[in-house]
Amino acid sequence: MLNMYQLLVKIRSAVLVYLTHRMALPILKFVRQPEIFPYSKQELMQLQAGTLGRDLVNFIDDKQLELLPYYARHDIKHILLNYDTTDEGEVCLQMFMLGNRHASFPVLATVLYGCITMPEHWSKFRKAFCRGRQSQSIKDWNWFELLVENTSGLRQQINSVCQGRL
Repeated sequence: MLNMYQLLVKIRSAVLVYLTHRMALPILKFVRQPEIFPYSKQELMQLQAGTLGRDLVNFIDDKQLELLPYYARHDIKHILLNYDTTDEGEVCLQMFMLGNRHASFPVLATVLYGCITMPEHWSKFRKAFCRGRQSQSIKDWNWFELLVENTSGLRQQINSVCQGRL
C-alpha cells in the first residue's frame, strides 16, 4: 500500500507528464512551427558509435521511448546534459536551461511546477541552475547538425567553462 509521500509523488508525476506531453507539446507544435527532424531512427543507427545521433537511438531504446520528431531536440539535451528522464531530471534539465539564459514557456512552467511540488530536490535544482549559468551558452545551437558530432566532445564543450567551479 502506498504511503502519503509515494501517493503525492505518483500524482505530481502524472500531472507533469500530462502538462508536458498532453498540453505543452501540442501547443508548441502549433505555435512554434518546429523544424522537421531530418533523420529516421534507421539513419541514426548508421552513424558511428559515440556520435550524438547514435547515442540518441541508444537513449531512446534504453528508455523504451519513441523517436518523436517534435521531441528529439529535448531528448538530445537529456543526453548532452546528463539529466535522467525522471521528474527530478526533467526539472534539472529545465533549471539548467534557465540558468543558461533560455527562458521559454516550457522552461518556466516546468521550473515553477518543480519548485512548487518537489521541495526535496531544491538543492539539485539550484545546482543545475548554477551549472547552466556557468556553462557555455547552448540556446542557439543547431541541435540537428550536431547529431554527427562526438557526444563526449560536445559535453566537454558545454562544461568547459564551469570545470572546477561546481
